[in-house]
Amino acid sequence: MTEQFTPTNLNRVRRVPNRGHYDKATIYPILDAALIGHVGIADDDQPIVIPTLVARDGDTLLLHGATTSRLMKHAELGKQICITVTHIDGLVLARSAFHHSVNYRSAVIFGTGRAVTDPAEKMRALAIFTDKLIPGRWADTRQPNPVEMKATTVIAIDITTASAKIRAAGVGDDEADYALDYWAGVVPMTTHFGQPIADDRLPDGIPVPDYVVAMVTK
Repeated sequence: MTEQFTPTNLNRVRRVPNRGHYDKATIYPILDAALIGHVGIADDDQPIVIPTLVARDGDTLLLHGATTSRLMKHAELGKQICITVTHIDGLVLARSAFHHSVNYRSAVIFGTGRAVTDPAEKMRALAIFTDKLIPGRWADTRQPNPVEMKATTVIAIDITTASAKIRAAGVGDDEADYALDYWAGVVPMTTHFGQPIADDRLPDGIPVPDYVVAMVTK
């Protein structure tokens, strides 16, 4: 697969097209930075959007869930799926209400799913999910047993096309409004991790893992 997705009627950014990006070097980091994706499907002509953990493995997007999940059953049939992720980076406060905005990074992914049935491939996918939550965790947990594996469906979605849309700019007021006495600017927005809270039943003497300590915002 090439390093650039071709803009088509499906993935082309239409509103403010200069914010659109079609290269993997831009799209994949936006996808990788997101824990939650919103997965859109059409079930009997009823649009449904489901939030779920997402992880990427090369040009493949991974989903997982209970074997009874409507989303998993839909994806197993190889039907079309659309996944979106969004990061808010700041609030843009203009002088006029009309020109208020947000700075953001978003990606829209299209593809079809298949069930991962090979036991080794399925276990590897679950490792990717676990380390997506926090790198290093998979090696520091009990691995899934046969009952848990049977109860879990893993879906691999080959990314057939995608696009990103990014706003990373300041205020864009009408020229006449710059003389108005209203504060204007950008309020940055970030996500941070707080201090870990130990489980109530954690035995004494088990320290917080280094990989958890490293995530805490100083």
